Amino acid sequence: MPRPLRVAIVGAGPAGIYAADALLKSEVAADPGVSIDIFERMPAPFGLIRYGVAPDHPRIKGIITALHQVLDKPQVRLFGNVEYGADLHLDDLRAFYDGVIFSTGAMADRELKIPGVELDGSFGAADFASWYDGHPDVPRTWPLEAEKVAVLGVGNVALDVSRILAKTADELLPTEIPPNVYEGLKANKAVEIHVFGRRGPAQAKFSPMELRELDHSPNIEVIVNPEDIDYDEGSIEQRRSNKQVDMVAKTLENWAIRDVGDRPHKLFLHFFESPVEILGEDGKVVGLRTERTELDGTGNVKGTGTYTDWEVGAVYRAVGYLSDKLPKLPWDIESGTVPDEGGRVMQETGEHLDSTYVTGWIRRGPVGLIGHTKGDANETVANLLDDFANGRLQTPGTPEPEAVEAFLAEREIRFTTWEGWYKLDAAEKALGEPEGRERVKIVEREDMLRASGA
Repeated sequence: MPRPLRVAIVGAGPAGIYAADALLKSEVAADPGVSIDIFERMPAPFGLIRYGVAPDHPRIKGIITALHQVLDKPQVRLFGNVEYGADLHLDDLRAFYDGVIFSTGAMADRELKIPGVELDGSFGAADFASWYDGHPDVPRTWPLEAEKVAVLGVGNVALDVSRILAKTADELLPTEIPPNVYEGLKANKAVEIHVFGRRGPAQAKFSPMELRELDHSPNIEVIVNPEDIDYDEGSIEQRRSNKQVDMVAKTLENWAIRDVGDRPHKLFLHFFESPVEILGEDGKVVGLRTERTELDGTGNVKGTGTYTDWEVGAVYRAVGYLSDKLPKLPWDIESGTVPDEGGRVMQETGEHLDSTYVTGWIRRGPVGLIGHTKGDANETVANLLDDFANGRLQTPGTPEPEAVEAFLAEREIRFTTWEGWYKLDAAEKALGEPEGRERVKIVEREDMLRASGA
């Protein structure tokens, strides 16, 4: 009787779990069957949903329900707290599996090349998100001493950062934020948040719903300068061809024409302001310099030579995520991705790296919403299955499922399991119950491992 196809997936975020789902729905799952092991360096699964999505976004975190159904399948095993490149390597995986799919995502901040980024008070948005989401590998405290703060970028991450900075700690208390984050936000002095985009309203990358959520807080007054509402031919075409772009533009227009209210925290959305320097004094952020831009007819902008200095005590750079380079895999340093064709990892020679695949942000860069990774996963898995059907996959030396557990035990690697996630999940819910909260997130890695029964 032929054995099941054995596949390892490195990364237990949405991209990796979608790849597992695609394998489970394939014809191969019926005959000869599939056996999937997912490796995750964190003790808990779900990747960016757990450690990148703002805690006051339960709708997005609801995606976890669908991911749960995949990980509940008997053909899938989870090995948490196991780091690729440290605890196991590509050659190790090839010894156990017919194919390996990397879906490690992107959690670092993309570099912004302007003077002053090294100053005290200049922060990456990804680092801040990791802090308020209770990531075990970041500091437990965060300096929130600035009364005026700048956020650079006009995407959903910039919205999350701005909203967390502008809300009160008590507004966020009903969410899953851990005690250290609540205490940190209680000490937050920010009362004025300035969000800067170098182009116009039609070029903003906000999702309409996420943008409108800014105005739902009783403590946040969203302010848009009417002079920033401007469109050229390229912008008008973008609005005509994309319903979401038009919805964002209409929301911004409505905010620009209304009277400013009296909510205590002011959140300014600035357009046509390109950051050129973070200003410092004695090594600390004291301001931001921007150049006014104008549309060039195509939807792009050009500088006008007019500069403005904004008095701020902190700057958050929300200009994109960046993936970490993976050992033993080719790397495109410009895009921060693994070169591929249809999900097949491609070497510099132009040849496919045998039995090795990528999906999600490590493949195409950190663009698009979480659901967009489904298409990536389907394409990658289709090509893996095509290679399997045509005998192009390497045959592992020890494909038996128990060989992996023996390997980890021999190296004394503490790992968590899917059953362990249920234990951690129950422990976090128990922490939240006395306060009427759905859960309180456990932060310390050792505490997570203990709760998971690692």
